[in-house]
Amino acid sequence: MLGTRLDLFGLLACGLLILAHPSWSCETTTSTTVTKDWWENAQFYQIYPRSFMDSDGDGIGDLNGITSKLEYLTDLGVTAAWLSPIFTSPMVDFGYDISDFFDIQPEYGTLDDFRALIKRANELDLKIILDFVPNHSSDENSWFVKSVNREKGYEDYYVWHDGKVNSTTGDREPPSNWLQAFRGSAWEWNEKRQQYYLHQFAVQQADLNYRNPLVVKQMKRVLRYWLDLGVAGFRCDAVPVLFEIEPDADGQYADEELSGLTDDVDDRKYLKSDLIENRPETIDMAYQWRVVMDDYQRIHGGDTRVLLIETYAPPSYTMQFYGNRSTAGAHLPFNFNLITVLASDGVSAGSIKTAVDNWLNNLPAGRTANWVIGNHDQRRAASRYGTANADAMNMLVMVLPGASVTYQGEELGMTDGEISWEDTQDPAACNSNSDIYEQFTRDPSRTPFQWTSGTNAGFSTASKTWLPLAAEYKTLNVETEAAAQRSHLKIYKALVELRKSSLPLQNGSTKYGVVGENVFVVKRYISGSASIIYVANFASKGVTVDLYEFDKTLPTHLTLLIRSLQSSKAEGSQFEVTGLSLAAGEALVLNSSSSSRFD
Repeated sequence: MLGTRLDLFGLLACGLLILAHPSWSCETTTSTTVTKDWWENAQFYQIYPRSFMDSDGDGIGDLNGITSKLEYLTDLGVTAAWLSPIFTSPMVDFGYDISDFFDIQPEYGTLDDFRALIKRANELDLKIILDFVPNHSSDENSWFVKSVNREKGYEDYYVWHDGKVNSTTGDREPPSNWLQAFRGSAWEWNEKRQQYYLHQFAVQQADLNYRNPLVVKQMKRVLRYWLDLGVAGFRCDAVPVLFEIEPDADGQYADEELSGLTDDVDDRKYLKSDLIENRPETIDMAYQWRVVMDDYQRIHGGDTRVLLIETYAPPSYTMQFYGNRSTAGAHLPFNFNLITVLASDGVSAGSIKTAVDNWLNNLPAGRTANWVIGNHDQRRAASRYGTANADAMNMLVMVLPGASVTYQGEELGMTDGEISWEDTQDPAACNSNSDIYEQFTRDPSRTPFQWTSGTNAGFSTASKTWLPLAAEYKTLNVETEAAAQRSHLKIYKALVELRKSSLPLQNGSTKYGVVGENVFVVKRYISGSASIIYVANFASKGVTVDLYEFDKTLPTHLTLLIRSLQSSKAEGSQFEVTGLSLAAGEALVLNSSSSSRFD
């Protein structure tokens, strides 16, 4: 399958050609003189604080534990560390149910501990990004308590409704059939206020009312508070559910239609979500948050404060978060295509091409792409893609254009832990039952980070950790992989080093496509520099490919720079492009010589 060069025609012509030839891929040109901001080629690293490093022996990770390991991140070459929520919380959803947006959860530390973390990160030239959870608060938040009591200024801080009265039974019922993410109705009756409140997640996570200007103002205050404490920006959680439709003329909410996806009436997927997700007002709110970021930099100076948006929405909606011709939006709406497309279509070169196409072909001009293969809400990358493809996927996100995001442990090839029903912590699973909980649990990807082969993987000195360790920790950990001659960790570090030093990977044009049945190829190139070529075999058997099918301008031989762990090839060796043999799961990063076949 061929790549197509479209330097002069740009994205419009690219889109037209792909409609006519779906197997082709676009290729765009970037100037060598482009100066990019720090975040545009950044290596973001997600830390799940509860599972990263425990400093006080209680079995739970904390801020001082993170601070003690910041040099590990700089050794990896990380640009910015994003911390999942660290704010005061009852921990129903492990920090995503916030009772005080302006303080630190005590089991994680104190504000002084956070200041120490920021100070040390600044010394190491490492940026810290916080998780901003705008959609809801804990029902223990003082705002919710005041709203229940109808205190002045807080009456409409949340989404309240009287509900309906069943004409047959006379019983009071929820305002609509909407379902929450963690199973069951999205409405909960509050006895004291005598109304229902909306919660798109757990019962204890009450949705804030963004149609109330006081809520909008309050949440901007939250952003500025943490900017004042030195954070470099925010990853905004669950943004697509920020707004829902307004009530009709009679004050009633419409019901969602059946989706036809499942017969499980408590599963959110039982219904469509057109009325409670991806509303146009949400896009404008993201634009308002971007103004907060830009105004802060204008007033206080320093580097750009970034806005990252979590969204699993269709491209037509997601791309609006970037902004428009007159308004700047999020710097990076997260790109989960390599998760979602491969989950539905299977792991193959073709599905990867679809995932890349769906982002790059919809990307607005002048915006920056990003690539994500895992997070705390998904099973671990190595478990989803297969351990044989762990390096191939890390390579892929490093060679594609734009920023990349690593979830803690992906650099090691960590796989899911096995969590019993008795040890289950995740509310998404706990709200189900012992027969079906594994369909919903996110705990397997949240097991403690594996530092050593010693007690509790070096994560904690406690007698018991908050989640059990993954069984593989004695052989797969930082200590073991750092000492090995070759390892996932060393491959990852080599990739980051190459990415930072390679002009084609920083500013080059991109061409990609499928060769043969299941080999994915990416070429990054720029005038005056040797091109970088990524080749990965996602088949279950060995193959031999002719890369001239992908690009006839390649030189006759390519030099191997980095290889996946199971590859038997030698770095520095040259390989013919017309007969490149690849074992099952083998992935390579090579570069071109200066002499082309057609020079």
